[in-house]
Amino acid sequence: MELLNKHVSIRKFKDQEVDQMLLESIIYSGTRASTTGNMQLYSVIITRQEEMKAELAPLHFNQPIAKNAPVLLTIVADFNRFSKWCTASNAEPGYDNLLSFTTALIDALLFAQNICLAAENAGLGICYLGTTTYNAGEIIDLLNLPTRTFPVTTIALGYPAEHPELTDRIPLKGIIHEESYQDYSNDDISGLYRFKEGLESSRKFVAENAKETLAQVFTDVRYKKADNEFFSAKMLEVLKRQGFLK
Repeated sequence: MELLNKHVSIRKFKDQEVDQMLLESIIYSGTRASTTGNMQLYSVIITRQEEMKAELAPLHFNQPIAKNAPVLLTIVADFNRFSKWCTASNAEPGYDNLLSFTTALIDALLFAQNICLAAENAGLGICYLGTTTYNAGEIIDLLNLPTRTFPVTTIALGYPAEHPELTDRIPLKGIIHEESYQDYSNDDISGLYRFKEGLESSRKFVAENAKETLAQVFTDVRYKKADNEFFSAKMLEVLKRQGFLK
């Protein structure tokens, strides 16, 4: 619990290689995560070469971390391997559908989080790159991913060169619901987000973006409706191409 409660995202890494045996032991810990029916519906692409990082970087919107991290782990929801085993075993796979994609997505993210915990326990730092799904099609092409696969996240990994402070979280009372969901009143919402809005970093964030409220920074700048709709449509097309949607 202490390890979990001290987690911070690391975006600056030492110029120090991560030993291959250590990396593989960390990935093995990833495989010990819960998995649907013990199907292990995930794969991981390890990227160390500077040339490949340079090709991946634009697909992660040229975040410096995409180039500077010693290791990038692209986590893939993968029904390809299991489907091929079924076919080779005279069994007919029926995994070309949204439910199967969702199942592989969950498996892959549980795998990813176990990797992150194991890495931090070994003294490494991690940062999730949420940009992976935005340009999934291009990443699929670059990494030669077959049908029935989909890249769901990327983990930047290495030895930390910084020690950030813990980021804020809303109070537990804001996320716990006893027995059934209890919707929030305006007063509830105001109370839950008051601390976050009052932080000096939040006020600076609002001022830098010339907005009136912190929420406007999220809706108008960081995660805009137009962007969400554009990348949603793009993602749906990739899911069709990859055989998860008809």
